[in-house]
Amino acid sequence: MPQRTSLDALAREQLELAAGAGGGHTAHTVYGGHEKVLRQTVIAMIHGSELSEHENPGEATVLVLHGRVRMSAGELAWEGSRGDLITVPDARHRLKALEDSAVLLTVAKLP
Repeated sequence: MPQRTSLDALAREQLELAAGAGGGHTAHTVYGGHEKVLRQTVIAMIHGSELSEHENPGEATVLVLHGRVRMSAGELAWEGSRGDLITVPDARHRLKALEDSAVLLTVAKLP
């Protein structure tokens, strides 16, 4: 059944939670999950927090909803701000909040 979700409201809510979270970040799955191919998750990160280096779980993009982030893989780096869509590299990578930020991570898991 179709549902409507305000990503702006969810980003604000998650940023409030991230401010008090150990590690400075929170995540909330908007659609899908481990049983689905497609998964969309709002990730909120306070300034300076980082998602440490990890593998790409499949085809993925990061849409910046709020703030500014830097994705890096090895020596390569990409910065994005509100409205920017970053394609996640097919390599180990990490994400850092350059200011309080929220992103929509979309992943289509590889079989």
